[in-house]
Amino acid sequence: MTKKFFFKKKKLYINQLFPKINIKKFIVNDIKPLESANENDLTFFDSIKYKSEANKTKAKVCITTAKLEGFLPIKNHKIIVENVLYELAVVLKKIYPNADVDYPDLSLKKPNQKKFKTVKFGNNVLVGKNVKIGSNTIIGSNTIIEHEVKIEKNCIIGSNVIIKNAFIGENVVIQDNCKIGQKGFGFIPLKEKNIKFPHIGIVIVDKDVEIGSGCTIDRGSIDNTFIGRNTYLDNQVHIAHNVKIGSNCMIAGQVGFAGSSKVGNNVSIGGQAGISGHLKIGNNVKIGGGSGVVKDIGDNQIVMGYPAVPLREFLKKKSNE
Repeated sequence: MTKKFFFKKKKLYINQLFPKINIKKFIVNDIKPLESANENDLTFFDSIKYKSEANKTKAKVCITTAKLEGFLPIKNHKIIVENVLYELAVVLKKIYPNADVDYPDLSLKKPNQKKFKTVKFGNNVLVGKNVKIGSNTIIGSNTIIEHEVKIEKNCIIGSNVIIKNAFIGENVVIQDNCKIGQKGFGFIPLKEKNIKFPHIGIVIVDKDVEIGSGCTIDRGSIDNTFIGRNTYLDNQVHIAHNVKIGSNCMIAGQVGFAGSSKVGNNVSIGGQAGISGHLKIGNNVKIGGGSGVVKDIGDNQIVMGYPAVPLREFLKKKSNE
């Protein structure tokens, strides 16, 4: 799915990426997360939080540390390093040499109305190569749809919107001034020069989603960013790379999600709440406005405060102040 958006070097052997590794004739097909990697994919394991995924991975080769290698299958070949994310960034740059910067799409042109017979365009709309737009879709003025993007039927895209590296489902509404599919905030800090982390994932927006004005949704780094069916985002919501939000969620204004957090179905989040990275939020959860979520939340909970705690605990603490 992501190969259309990013140029990838073909037929790279593992010893071209890691010269000291002695694995004969292993061609790296792609780099994928533990749970979705196949035998010929290179994967990575950098945190104990993903030990269950590590134990089940199908990948034959994994970049990891000496402390974590014991959680991987015996047949898996471990590439032991000190800093997994640093090595991963270096390898990604070799395989996807242009995915660490969002280069301008030079294929952009005014849409050919003969090609998009049932689509309505405002003024100054630009469309890239191989873009597909479904019937009865309306695109507002000054909006840019970059190459390979697919938008299904009956969508409403506002003015001054930029969509790249994304698939948009049916009946989606994207209001004015949204930015979808740009590179996320990922780099490896070094003393002299930071190494940019290439982002080869995309954004997938399911059916019947509404995205309010001024939202930014970053594409995935290795995995994809996903917005579930019938989820509504208020204005100025920021969703970082690899975040997955379930169906029927309601996210109020100025909520921010850090990278790789997963949100279940039927979740409500009040305005100006912050969700830290790599967290799991269960189904039917309610998070109060202004809360700071710094740890996992199980199903059917109501939380509030910073750090966010169960509502009863929050109210008790407030009454004692």
